[in-house]
Amino acid sequence: MAEFKIRIESLYKIFGPRARSVLADVQRGMSKQELLERHNHVLGLKDINVDVTPREISVIMGLSGSGKSTLIRHVNRLIEPTSGRIVVDGQDVLAMTKEELIDFRRHKVSMVFQRFGLHVHKTVAENAAYGLAIQGMPIREAKEQSRKWLERVGLTGFENHYPSQLSGGMQQRVGLARALATDAEILLMDEPFSALDPLIRTDMQDVLLGLQEELHKTIVFITHDLDEALRLGDSIAILRDGAVIQQGNPQEIILHPADDYIFDFIKDINRSRVIEARSVMTPGESVDDGPSVPHDLVLEEALQVVSAARGGQANVVDAGGEIIGSIRLNQIIDGIARPTEGGDQEERYR
Repeated sequence: MAEFKIRIESLYKIFGPRARSVLADVQRGMSKQELLERHNHVLGLKDINVDVTPREISVIMGLSGSGKSTLIRHVNRLIEPTSGRIVVDGQDVLAMTKEELIDFRRHKVSMVFQRFGLHVHKTVAENAAYGLAIQGMPIREAKEQSRKWLERVGLTGFENHYPSQLSGGMQQRVGLARALATDAEILLMDEPFSALDPLIRTDMQDVLLGLQEELHKTIVFITHDLDEALRLGDSIAILRDGAVIQQGNPQEIILHPADDYIFDFIKDINRSRVIEARSVMTPGESVDDGPSVPHDLVLEEALQVVSAARGGQANVVDAGGEIIGSIRLNQIIDGIARPTEGGDQEERYR
């Protein structure tokens, strides 16, 4: 298996009629605002370098206008870059012929959109089967094959309904079933749950995590919501003004924000529900006769175990049950109560 499923290298996108002629100015450090004022061009992406690991959920997040949706649309070349490389399974997507790109979009990647993207004149079954029909499968066979995915996303019995007869959450389930039906290795999800009510949104996150636990797709997930990013992402890249400000796993971002912009994102997060035992443990140390907690147990739950243990301490074990360190009550409390505002940036995170 390749180390990276998707590798994005030195990617730039400038919107405007003379994009290539002003690229050098951007590469020399011209800001987004300056580019607009001096050249009337819009900076979409600036020197993006992101690696996506196979079989994991990689989250790209940022505020409106940060470039996250522009970035995901480069992976399947819905948007052409001004400069850079996008490599999927060792193949340069930007070097593909028209025929190769069509095949890539039909079989290698599927996309789930924010606004569902369903055909209003087609039934649920027909919408779910659409990708298979595009691949050339007879519609009757495609509808039959798509039924199992409708069942998996909880839509059994709605096959003959039309999108207008469904709630927003149900419509998004159809979109997810359609993407999964093609059996593509890569799912591109552009803020798929942002239009949903909070409870439905959480429900859809549960559906996605449940499917991912079984299917292990490579997923690139776009969101502006940090809670969603932390819940879903194996890795997170945060964008601002078209540039990556920080990337890493959720633990790294919460514990070591790169600058005040990232700090503003994470300052109101409930750390006890995000930080895991392995992030505050003492590596290589063990406790005699102490209870054990999984390395990925969040501190909120670890607190209950450790506070009830003799001496207020426990062993931390990996997925195989091997002891990899110890954790004490004071480490959990410190991890939860770490200062979240005020003070010098360097001192704050030392």
